[in-house]
Amino acid sequence: MDTEQEIYFHVGLGKVASTYLQQAVFPRLQGVHYISTHSYRKSKAIIPRLSAEKVLVSREFDRQLEEEVRWFTSTYPHARVIILLRQHADWIVSQYKRHVKNGWFGSFEAFLDLENDAGYWKQKDLCYAPMLQVISECCTHPPLVLFYDDLKANPEAFLNSLAGFMGVPAPQVTDKIIHPSFSEKQLKVLRTFCRKVVRRVPVNYQHKWKHWLLYRPVWAFYHLVLYGAALLPDRWVGEEPLIDPALLEEVNRRFESDWKAVREW
Repeated sequence: MDTEQEIYFHVGLGKVASTYLQQAVFPRLQGVHYISTHSYRKSKAIIPRLSAEKVLVSREFDRQLEEEVRWFTSTYPHARVIILLRQHADWIVSQYKRHVKNGWFGSFEAFLDLENDAGYWKQKDLCYAPMLQVISECCTHPPLVLFYDDLKANPEAFLNSLAGFMGVPAPQVTDKIIHPSFSEKQLKVLRTFCRKVVRRVPVNYQHKWKHWLLYRPVWAFYHLVLYGAALLPDRWVGEEPLIDPALLEEVNRRFESDWKAVREW
């Protein structure tokens, strides 16, 4: 099934300014009906009822990208995919910090194992070129590949590229691109607290009522620990970094060819 509408499909990834785009940019695109991430699961039913010529669907994906791209494009193979990428070390650091913020207390080496690939995040899930290959196989149009660093360096040029791809005027956006995150000290304190006191990773329930009843209170408590950690003297926390910088250099070396391939896509 397909329509004469121009369907645009933003597929994330997570931790590459997706929330910024969803909240500050996409709703301001003139001449585009935006279906937000909250309505993604209903998007296939919503699109046929719309009179808009241009429709944009947005959802963040990481390891679910192939499955979700195949699901959506099975109905809309002419969808034009928009994907943002971030250099590998920066991306996996941001993912690790997000997990620590939510109670994951393992080391970075346990999160991404560069030696035996036995970590929580598998190395194949850090490869971008296969993601673009899946998109190319599923869609009749090539994807628009954008980069997180370009958004930070020149937001105006970035938004012009995005809007030009969709054939609409670039939106006027004044919102801040990068939201402040928790410091390494705060994350180190929470990681130690969860490792020594909690000793288990909280479950992020898929059902909404379970999520709000069972997970959100734990999430809120962790934020109290994070805010309290900011008041602690630095000497109590120590100078050891949250992640060994040498490991991050190795990440970029390991995925250098993949990064070069997607930059030239």
